[in-house]
Amino acid sequence: MAPKPFASDADLAPEDEVFVELAEGVYALTAEGHPNVGAIEGEDFLVCVDARATPKAARRWLDVLRRHTGKPVRHLVLSHYHAVRALGASAFGAAEVIAHENTRTLIAERGRADRAHEHGRTPALFEEPAGIPGLTWPTMTFSDRLTIPLGGDRGVIELRYAGRGHTAGDVLAWLPHQRVLFAGDLVGGGAAPCTGDAFHDEWATSTLDRVAALGAEQLVGGRGAPARDRAGVEAAIARSRHFLDELRRAVGSVHVAGGTVKEAFRAAHAALAPRHGRSPAFERCLPFDVQRYWDECDGVDWPRIWTPERERAVREALR
Repeated sequence: MAPKPFASDADLAPEDEVFVELAEGVYALTAEGHPNVGAIEGEDFLVCVDARATPKAARRWLDVLRRHTGKPVRHLVLSHYHAVRALGASAFGAAEVIAHENTRTLIAERGRADRAHEHGRTPALFEEPAGIPGLTWPTMTFSDRLTIPLGGDRGVIELRYAGRGHTAGDVLAWLPHQRVLFAGDLVGGGAAPCTGDAFHDEWATSTLDRVAALGAEQLVGGRGAPARDRAGVEAAIARSRHFLDELRRAVGSVHVAGGTVKEAFRAAHAALAPRHGRSPAFERCLPFDVQRYWDECDGVDWPRIWTPERERAVREALR
């Protein structure tokens, strides 16, 4: 039987979310297939990591967080530019919205197109989209590293750029004192990666090497339950690397042989489904993953912009 190339809307339904306290004053709200978010208490303020897709969705997270702390949000960190992680920012009232400098470039270049594309692809995440005031723009950017002191004996948050990966501007939020890492979509957690804007070769090698080198003892990935010990962290990174390696091998082999992108999709599906096929979003994301790596094999370094029209064309080509 041919692989099912696209998921139905059934896998876009709202999910149960789990609140986790990873260390004193370090929190996450996670779901199996929808974006994770986090928060870290400073002495008299909060640093939040990612914003969800709409202000209403963000307020649901803030309502949960307020059961544990009433401190104001001073900093909101965007792990990358994608709409499902950025467009709820206005709900936080943060004094600073922080992102990598490449994220600002991507918002300017493709933020509106990404909003339309992601809303169409994952409508369940966009609760009351009319409440989105516009694109979310960072008020502060950095190129390599930015440190936020938390005050007292809480240590610091190190915002780090590990290299191009899921996008050109992914940010790690690393707490060396607590050994906790918020990795965004650089590590997939329990879900299959969506890599339509990725730089696969760098991500699978040097970027994930830098993530692993931190030696985190707990890790919150982009989706799914957090890894709660060193072995779990290593397994999560290895799972993400396996997905990227097998995708690159399968698609690259077909490309070198002069095959078609449809053949590459089938080869990638066959290679990845045994280990990753039950992961949330596998069927939905794989066409975009294959198309992006096919473009890279063609020499397209900077990802082409996804629009609803381009998505429909890719879907049709891979049916």
